[in-house]
Amino acid sequence: MTSHAELLEIATTVARRAAAFALQRRRDGVEIAASKSSLSDIVTRADRETEQLIRDALAAARPRDGFLGEESGGDTSQSGLTWVVDPIDGTVNYFYGIPAWAVSIAVVEGDPEPSTWRALAGAVVNPVAREAYTAYVGGGAHLNGAEIHVNEGVGLSLALVGTGFGYDAEVRRRQATFVQELIGDVRDIRRIGAASLDLCSVAAGRLDGYFERGLNPWDHAAGALIAQEAGARVAGIEGCPADRRLLVAAAPDLFEHLHPRAERFYAERFDDGQ
Repeated sequence: MTSHAELLEIATTVARRAAAFALQRRRDGVEIAASKSSLSDIVTRADRETEQLIRDALAAARPRDGFLGEESGGDTSQSGLTWVVDPIDGTVNYFYGIPAWAVSIAVVEGDPEPSTWRALAGAVVNPVAREAYTAYVGGGAHLNGAEIHVNEGVGLSLALVGTGFGYDAEVRRRQATFVQELIGDVRDIRRIGAASLDLCSVAAGRLDGYFERGLNPWDHAAGALIAQEAGARVAGIEGCPADRRLLVAAAPDLFEHLHPRAERFYAERFDDGQ
């Protein structure tokens, strides 16, 4: 039986290889292949090529495992394990040359659904910054091999908080209303543009907390595990596992202040159940 540490080794090796590939493609020149939910929700050719590289590498290493990728969808698992992949998280940053994008690979036990899965290992690699965030269950969180921890003892008024916005213009307007309500009660707010890196930033103490609505499974599968292994509490509506409705991540003491505010706002302003 493959250990969690061995699964992490596979995730990290493949993520590093994919990140190097995507970085070279960026240097060669970015080509937009399509848009998805809106004109601002772009897909580059490199997104698709990188995901195919990851899919092929994981299939070679773990042929009975399932796969769920942002660009190519899913394959059913025969082993009970599924790899959840975002080939380039932060595609708009990638397109513009902003050095805040990453390859995110996680392996989960159970169905590839955040409300029911158990994340076992994950790697998030930012090749521009030469940083690899890694974690497996019970093994702590690491950045380039050094153990990392969340910031503890930070009150809401001194918290640096990250967030993100949806691609739909009306959704962004409603999300911005909460930022307007919160920004006077915290140290400041950051919008980096890559959920995996936001969660890893919480893990490394570069952010005190993070919240976002509208995330897909591949956006947070690896990053949420890394944040949790660094000491963060990560949850969604009513303390349930994070899903598209809401994800909040912070050290437990800050979480107790940030989560209720985010939950209350999104419950009041969004009634679509997702």
